[in-house]
Amino acid sequence: MNDEAELDKIKSFRDLKAWQEAHTFVLMIYKMTKTFPKAEIFGLTSQMRRAAVSITSNIAEGFSRMSLKEKAQFYAIA
Repeated sequence: MNDEAELDKIKSFRDLKAWQEAHTFVLMIYKMTKTFPKAEIFGLTSQMRRAAVSITSNIAEGFSRMSLKEKAQFYAIA
């Protein structure tokens, strides 16, 4: 498959392989942190979940930007 065919398929940030992998990671983090002690719900659990979600959020935000510089900035943060 050539690069042009790949680009034609990408209509949404959800089509990006990086976002799909990050989403799988988020689901894994949520599943794993369910087993953490209740005392950690507002500490480590919350921090890990927010950090994982920030990856997918930054990829989505970068996808919506028009300039390559802005896209690159959000993708680098992710």
